[in-house]
Amino acid sequence: MTEMILTKNGGILSPIYYILGMLMNGIFTFLDKIGIPSVGLSIILFTLIIYLCLLPLTIKQQKFSKLSSKMNPELQAVAKKYQGKRDNDSMMKMNEETRAVYEKYGVSQTGSCLPLIIQLPIMWCLYRIISNMPAYVPHIKDVFSDLVTKLSNMSGSAEFLKTFSQANIYSKQFKSDQFIAGSEYMKNTFIDVLNKASSAEWMSLKEKFSSLSAEISTTFDTLSEYNNFLGINIANAPGFIMKEGISSGNKMLVIGAIMIPVLAALTQWINTKLMPQPEPDKNGEQNTMMASLKMMNVTMPIFSAFMCFSLPAGMGLYWISGSVIRSIQQVAINKHIDKMDIDEMVKKNLEKAQGKPKAYSKNSGVSSTLTSKAHKTTKNISFEEKPYIAPVVENSEEINKKKKKNSQSSGSIAAKANKVKQFNEIN
Repeated sequence: MTEMILTKNGGILSPIYYILGMLMNGIFTFLDKIGIPSVGLSIILFTLIIYLCLLPLTIKQQKFSKLSSKMNPELQAVAKKYQGKRDNDSMMKMNEETRAVYEKYGVSQTGSCLPLIIQLPIMWCLYRIISNMPAYVPHIKDVFSDLVTKLSNMSGSAEFLKTFSQANIYSKQFKSDQFIAGSEYMKNTFIDVLNKASSAEWMSLKEKFSSLSAEISTTFDTLSEYNNFLGINIANAPGFIMKEGISSGNKMLVIGAIMIPVLAALTQWINTKLMPQPEPDKNGEQNTMMASLKMMNVTMPIFSAFMCFSLPAGMGLYWISGSVIRSIQQVAINKHIDKMDIDEMVKKNLEKAQGKPKAYSKNSGVSSTLTSKAHKTTKNISFEEKPYIAPVVENSEEINKKKKKNSQSSGSIAAKANKVKQFNEIN
């Protein structure tokens, strides 16, 4: 695994990096064999495969969001019922009634959190793989091989690369004890820095080390071919591409640089509009939540557009392709959820909940039937229903005594004496 991570350590997420890195490498290798070695197309196919794999979790999450609009009034009613009550019994009853609402709709109380928790590390790994392609695609790493081998043995090369705009990310690598001239660690650090270098920085490198101009030109041209997507070098940030287009008078570069952040914001905004929205409610808390959600739906696309100007265009391409794929998925999921009969689903969930075997206490010997009756309120309990009492087996002598006792008049001396006898026996 270490040979695919270059100078970075993945830590606890290393297995995810490794698996997703192998997937990206497989996609790029396939495209290279059919004659279209494109990083941009690899990112789009990579994003498509990942989102298709995450589709079951996405459906589960969207199903929870759809049912939340139905559940929220009932959950709010439970919360209002126990508002201000902090004693243990009230809290237990509130939790029990809350669980009953979730069981009614067939979802878990962690239904919205679990899919998100699973997706977050995957999304983080996607970002790292796309921004560090040479670390996970050996074919791209090999493009740098000849150049960095010679560059790492030249004096002043490390000091010059430190002046590059993205070199501060790898400041620890430059200061490491393993950073020795000509070492594999130093070569990997140079690859990391050069992979994020702009076109202007490549030209400055060529001017500084003119003896390596042939290797620098060959490496830059090959990378430009790999990173070219619709006439844009996706290794450069849109902000830099726009400046380059203005200085060279290339209007297409300027338009392409502007379109990336605009499309990233627009597709994300469309995606948020397609997601299930909470239904309006007179409750103040619900209105506050809706206002916060609307604010996020506006600010997040704007934030995405702002970030796209400073990050490599490849990340913008990932956001655009991801939003488009999510929007298509969302349309299909919405149609699937809209066809669901909520009332029928609630009926099945109730039947399923009632059919579950209740806990049986061995010490108390209370059956599941009696346990369920114990949870009934007194209003619902019929007077004909009496607790089951096991019959007492009596011998013939005791039966004769009882008959004799019953035959006695309740007001006779014998009856009174019998009562005194029973009291003495008890006490």
